Amino acid sequence: MTSPPILTFLETFIYMVWLKSIKSKIMVFAIIATLIPSLGLGLLSFRQNEVQISDNVTRELRTLTSDASREIELWIDKRAHEVRVTSTSSAVIDGLSAIARPQANIRANAATKNPQALAHYLRSIQTKLDTLLELTVVDAGGQIVASSAATAAAAAITLPNDWPPHSLTEGLVIVPPHWDEQYATATLSIAVPVLSYDNLLMGALVAVLDLRMLQPHLKDTAKSPPGEVLLLDRDGRILVGSQTDSKKLKQLDVSVLRRLEEQPGISLVFRGMTHPEVIGLADVSANLPVTIVAERDRAEVYGAWVDLRDMFLALVGALVIVVAAVAFQMGRSIVGPLQRLIGAADRIASGDLEVRLAATRNDELGHLTQVFNQMADKLRHSHAEIMAANQAMQQQNQVLETLSITDSLTGLYNRSKLDAILSDELARFNRTQREFTLLMMDIDYFKTLNDTYGHITGDEILAAVARILVQSIRSIDYAARYGGDEFIIILVETSADQALNTAERIRSQVENMRYRANDSIIAVTVSIGVVQCQSADITPTAVFARADSALYEAKHAGRNRAFCVS
Repeated sequence: MTSPPILTFLETFIYMVWLKSIKSKIMVFAIIATLIPSLGLGLLSFRQNEVQISDNVTRELRTLTSDASREIELWIDKRAHEVRVTSTSSAVIDGLSAIARPQANIRANAATKNPQALAHYLRSIQTKLDTLLELTVVDAGGQIVASSAATAAAAAITLPNDWPPHSLTEGLVIVPPHWDEQYATATLSIAVPVLSYDNLLMGALVAVLDLRMLQPHLKDTAKSPPGEVLLLDRDGRILVGSQTDSKKLKQLDVSVLRRLEEQPGISLVFRGMTHPEVIGLADVSANLPVTIVAERDRAEVYGAWVDLRDMFLALVGALVIVVAAVAFQMGRSIVGPLQRLIGAADRIASGDLEVRLAATRNDELGHLTQVFNQMADKLRHSHAEIMAANQAMQQQNQVLETLSITDSLTGLYNRSKLDAILSDELARFNRTQREFTLLMMDIDYFKTLNDTYGHITGDEILAAVARILVQSIRSIDYAARYGGDEFIIILVETSADQALNTAERIRSQVENMRYRANDSIIAVTVSIGVVQCQSADITPTAVFARADSALYEAKHAGRNRAFCVS
């Protein structure tokens, strides 16, 4: 029901004056007028500052990774040069030739033909180069010939099948860095070819490098930007870092490492290895199969920015409190005269329409009081009309509700109401297992009756049968017109045997009914199908299908009878 315009105005008035007071509006306006400019400009400035800090940190981290990558390249080149120089020494060439090619005419003394002598030479070279953990000479098939370490503990390496023609100057095999349990450190193995004096490949010299020696080269403490540089393997394990003790650092999560590798040079915020939350980026080394990660403590980067932001927010908060206090006093001085009007509006809202205020002011509030009194007068006059209209509408709604669920011809429930009733009964049966039975019936040869005596007579027969159904069931049962000449009865808490008795009684009463039309006596019979609810009946359609099958059996057996399907 739509409210009258005056009542709608009253509701709006109460909402605007009572729930949204002028005092509140003044306070909200003052606070918003203070917050929008200050917070808007402040947050914009802080956002730009944050972006600038992020860009600066990203550039510094890129510088760290770039410098580290360049230093790693130089360090590997230097180590490779040292190993290559050792591989071209006569001691290595003669020793490998004498051992690996005894059939050749080698200009070597007895010492060089002894593997122990070659191993002694390798150990002497190792002691001179602090980056070397071991040196091993292998033949062309990869078999160890001599090593500065114990032969059983010497590092193994897979040599290429075909070294390039310029192997003497550029041939190099690098084994990906890994953590070596034997030396308790991260190691890198490189191999360079060993050629005979006539430039024939005889084997290779394998050097195991200590990656700890790379630590001072990762970052220049005096010139490099702040941050830490770390070398990681493919599993995120730290091989070496710019910090002194890398063993105490936390391993980087593999998913974070993959994100960094997918976006090289792009800074991300993640749980770092040096601090709980860091800003970092990664770069994949071109010469060494490792990932270079540079990171900085996020709290350190944004420390000054956060302090300044907190100070700004505190200042804005204090300013808001001052403005709110001033606005509160202004609103209080204005809202006072409105309290009587608000109280009167409350009384009208609670149903007291006899309210009347004295208009003692000549300003806007006095005019508002006069309008309020006029509104109250109109509400009193229209209240009786509204109540009468409500009562009439309720009666019409009841009639409409009855029409929406009943069949206009027979007065029984219609098909839509029947579906709702059956759905409720099925749900109740599933909850409580309280049985019910459904009867489906139709009038035998009803089409012939319609064709012979006309539709008006057919409608009167349908109405007469419906009256018999209503008289034959209890108040808790339901009778509905299913469609055409078909009817449905739902017997609540009734077994199949009891339902058959009811069906037989209905069939007998219909059979005994006589109807006169056009000087003829019409005898009417019905066929009835009876089904009892089952656990397999999930939907009304399933019950109707079984009932229809029972009705078919009744017709097939000769009509004018009831048939039950279990």
